[in-house]
Amino acid sequence: MTTTPATALRLAAFGADPGRWPLPPAASPADRWLRAVAAGGQGRYGAALADLAVVCRSPGGPVVSLAHSTRASFLRQLGGHRHARRWDGTALALAGGDPEARADALTGLAADALGTGRFALSERLLDQVRAEAGAVASERPRIRLGWVSAELAMARGDGAAAVGHARAAVATAATFGSTRHSVKSDVILAAALCSAGAVDAARPVADAALAAADAAGLVPLQWALACLLADIGSATLTAERVAAVRDRSADIVQHRGGVWSDR
Repeated sequence: MTTTPATALRLAAFGADPGRWPLPPAASPADRWLRAVAAGGQGRYGAALADLAVVCRSPGGPVVSLAHSTRASFLRQLGGHRHARRWDGTALALAGGDPEARADALTGLAADALGTGRFALSERLLDQVRAEAGAVASERPRIRLGWVSAELAMARGDGAAAVGHARAAVATAATFGSTRHSVKSDVILAAALCSAGAVDAARPVADAALAAADAAGLVPLQWALACLLADIGSATLTAERVAAVRDRSADIVQHRGGVWSDR
């Protein structure tokens, strides 16, 4: 059976084919958003931003809100939490009553607040996401909620809570079926285990996640994992090999249109 372009895009963005390139053409704003999500997961930020710019100029609606949230997430991945806040705020304004778009925007705002040291605001926003979680049909926003909840717990020095949130994200990602979300959840779990003092348990998680990210072409996650392993040491790779993966991944991201920020 032939896979339609729309199905192929969904599998690349939120399924088992995250490394597909080139991506099929988009026939709608929703397809173009999926293209951007898939390209961004590969670190192809230039291509992703071009698609998001088109969607963001489309008439308002949930997909336009989701596009703004995605733009914000790319900024955060590259260190731009303060700049991301404007995009997430616009995403929330455009979400209307759509539960998934609201969850994405609120979770993004919580991540922005966390990244700029406003922990109490981050917690309030996450509580709002939890209060509205029953209306969200997709598992994806619940995975993202687990990620940011774990990151907030780590920032506050509560390793046990961080591990709990991270394990919940891992479990939900396993049922969601997205390779990228599963790998990212393992990144969060490895970091959470470190925050809880369980570095020996974190190493095999991070090593396996790095291998999975490499096989799937998820360059930004390769970079994140190599950075973590450079700090804690790998059980399978030499320090020189880890550093090489880290530096190569950063170079690829820049080559593909990513601009690192310290703001």
